[in-house]
Amino acid sequence: MLQLPKVIGHRGAAAYAPENTLASFREARRRGATWVEIDVKLTRDGVPIVMHDASLKRTMGIDRLVAEMSRAELPADVPTFEEAIACFAELGLGCNVEIKPCEGREQETARVTVETLRRAWPARLPPPLLSSFKDASLEAAREAAPEFARAILLDDIQDNWRTRTDAVGAVGVNTSGKRLTAPRAVEIRAAGFALSVYTINDGAIAKALVGMGVHCIITDAPDVILAALN
Repeated sequence: MLQLPKVIGHRGAAAYAPENTLASFREARRRGATWVEIDVKLTRDGVPIVMHDASLKRTMGIDRLVAEMSRAELPADVPTFEEAIACFAELGLGCNVEIKPCEGREQETARVTVETLRRAWPARLPPPLLSSFKDASLEAAREAAPEFARAILLDDIQDNWRTRTDAVGAVGVNTSGKRLTAPRAVEIRAAGFALSVYTINDGAIAKALVGMGVHCIITDAPDVILAALN
């Protein structure tokens, strides 16, 4: 089974620093996280950057779409994927890399993501985990770089979860901790998949989820969840 830490910092440590920034990754490490979760998408000129939203409006106050901007036009606080990897090497952080494509770029984003990992990921770090809500992205990642483990992102676990998971060759399921039921957790665990949940910032809820069989809690506040679980 895929080996994950008990706690992963969501977009770094998003409760304490701007999400998906180098400052957030450093804050996550300072607060005890050994892994972080990030989002990778492509600029207009095909550069992989770390950004969740299709637009920069919420995080940067710039009402423009990432897909319409070149890397040179982006604020300095938006790291490229390679800059993020260099930061992880400095800090000793593992990473759950969510492939977060702009619409219509599902396969392209996956291919560029795994090409970057092959070129830049340090051998001394734990192997990264790829995840995505987009089945097409996970399929493209498997075809281009089958050596990287994959987890399917499912906001709600439907009856077809196993069919979709097997179709993309995933070894893990990442799902909403607020929607996961105990029977589904048992079902996923019994089938041999690593089970992670997002985005849980309450220690008591995290403990209950671990009691249900969840392997890993993805959180904005890694120190809070680590303290609760320890």
